[in-house]
Order: sequence, then C-alpha cells, then structure tokens
Amino acid sequence: MRLFNAWEMGQDQTKQQIEKGLHLYQSNQTEKALQVWMRVLEKSADPAGRFRVLGCLITAHAEMGRYKDMLKGTTVSLQLNGQVSLSMGNAFLGLSIFQKALECFEKALRYAHNNDDKMLECRVCCSLGNFYAQIKDYEKALFFPCKAAELVNDYGAGWSLKYRAMSQYHMAVAYRKLGRLADAMDCCEESMKIALQHGDRPLQALCLLCFADIHLSRRDVQTAFPRYDSAMSIMTEIGNRLGQIQVLLGVAKCWMIQKELDKALESIEKAQELAEGLGNKLGLLKLHCLCERIYRTKGLQRELRDHVVKFHECVEEMELYCGMCGESIGEKNNQLQALPCSHFFHLKCLQTNGTRGCPNCRRLSVKPGYV
Repeated sequence: MRLFNAWEMGQDQTKQQIEKGLHLYQSNQTEKALQVWMRVLEKSADPAGRFRVLGCLITAHAEMGRYKDMLKGTTVSLQLNGQVSLSMGNAFLGLSIFQKALECFEKALRYAHNNDDKMLECRVCCSLGNFYAQIKDYEKALFFPCKAAELVNDYGAGWSLKYRAMSQYHMAVAYRKLGRLADAMDCCEESMKIALQHGDRPLQALCLLCFADIHLSRRDVQTAFPRYDSAMSIMTEIGNRLGQIQVLLGVAKCWMIQKELDKALESIEKAQELAEGLGNKLGLLKLHCLCERIYRTKGLQRELRDHVVKFHECVEEMELYCGMCGESIGEKNNQLQALPCSHFFHLKCLQTNGTRGCPNCRRLSVKPGYV
C-alpha cells in the first residue's frame, strides 16, 4: 500500500511540475520553464510524465530554433513513434540536413497512415510544405499544406484551431513564392486572426514575417519595414533565432531595393552571426548569395569571389544538387522527386533518364515513398 501511495505521489509531483513549467512558458519565462522540465526529466520515474515533459521540451526548443537540443531530446525518447520522427525531421530541417529531414518526415507520415492518425498527418504535411518551400519546389510547397487544410476540414471538428492556422500560414508562404500575392495575403490574414484569438505569439511572429515578405515581393519596402520590426520584436522575445535570420535577410533585401548597400550588409552580418551559432546552413547560403549581389554591384572583386566560393561550399555541404545533371537545387523553382532513400532529384531528370536505383547511394528504387 505504501508503494502504491508513493507511486501516486510521484505522479502528482510530476504533473504539478509540468504544469508549473507550462505556466512559466506561457508567461514567456522560457528559460525557467526549461529548467523545471529538465528537473522532471532527471528525477521523475513516471513514464507517462517523462514522455509528456519530453514533448514540452522538444516543442520549446523547436520554437526557439534550438535544433541541436531538439535532437538530444528525441534520442532519449521512450519510443520512436510518429511524433518523435516529426520532431527529428523539423530539427534536421532547421540544421539544413535535408535528406535526414525528409527521411524522418517519411517515417512520421508512414506512422500516421498506419495508425490512422489524421492529426499527426496534418502536422507532417505542414512540415513538408516548409521543407519544399526551402528547397524551392513550390508546387509541392503548396500541395502539402493544402492537404493539411483538407484534413482539418474533414476530420478536425474537435481539433485546436492552431491546425487550421498553421496550414493557412504554410499555404500563404507557398502562394507568395508562386507570385500569387492576393491568395498569400488572404491565407496569412486567416492564420493571423486565429493566432491573435489564441494569443499564439510564435505564430503571430511568423505571420508578421509573411506579411512583410508579401510587401517586399510587391517592392513596397515602406510597408514591409514595420512588419519586419514587429516580427523581430516577438521572435527576439520568444527566442526564435531561425525566424530572426529570416527577418534580417528580408530587411537586407529591402535595403538593397533602396540601394542602401552598407545597411544591407549590416543586416546580413547580424544574420550570419545567428546562422553560424544555430548551424543553419541554408541561412548561410542565402546570405552569401545576397553578398555576392552586393559586392558585384560595388565592383569589389575579392569580396565577390570570397562569397561565391562560400556559396558553393554551402551547396556541396548540404548536397543541394541533382545527382543526375549536377545542377544545383534550391536556386530557382523546380519540380523535384524524392526516392525511397530520401535523396531527391529534378523530376525532369528522373523522367528523362530513368533509374532502377538511386544515383547517389545505389539503393534500388522499388517501393514509392509517401513524400
């Protein structure tokens, strides 16, 4: 009887500490919340409580852009289920390790299908939209969040409105990349409305960033600047370093439109410091690309060559090139196709040349993947 009571007491304490951490987290005292949850993970013997607190830690690290810490969390998970695979995929994506990210998303989606988990499927589709937006297959970047929105409409009557908001946000990003700015604005406005209703600060920051990017696409820098400022304010407050990099790159582009090249370089320098600290290789690639344009305009050949070399080093490191034609992936909108091994190629190359195996790893392509 005493053992039973002690076990119950352990569960109660674990639950209380998790709730304490959630209260701190919702009050934007993120570091204190992380300390509380880490103590629970170290001291609690309650498997369900440990699993729940692990989810809290992974979510917090994701919103703060601490992708290496996310991966540490997933390696001590109690079971490699769909949620863990999705979290690992998001972490690898934040670190620009694209093949591993896609492999994890494939596992998560397979788990969702096998277990008829529509909510997980919806979340994976949003992450896949983000994945393909980053490597510039904008057709797929739109397809997957549209699929997520369909899942919300068909099965999401009892779900949190955050699922609808996230699908709309990722649709807005894809529409903007495709130049469909009116559609992008409509989706972003719907997402922002839900984010404001629920006090969802991370999503509010993403929507403000998207609004700014839409105005930048219209070359309306005077409207874009204050939205970038508002997005940066929230992202700094919540510790979203990846978001801060995206804001700074957007601000740099605004300064470039206004031909204020030195101010653009100041923003890029700040973005580089964040990207190097975070390990976000795609952010580094983008800033080298912007520097290349700036130094070409300035006629500074030595600096230009330096950033051209660093740009190609990033491409090689991230393996952002087609193993069939050798051309880079992610420089412009291209239809891509992933093989079951999670290596991806230009769709036209696979259709033209055909292959019974992956040109990169030689694994036989006998079973189509989900993604």
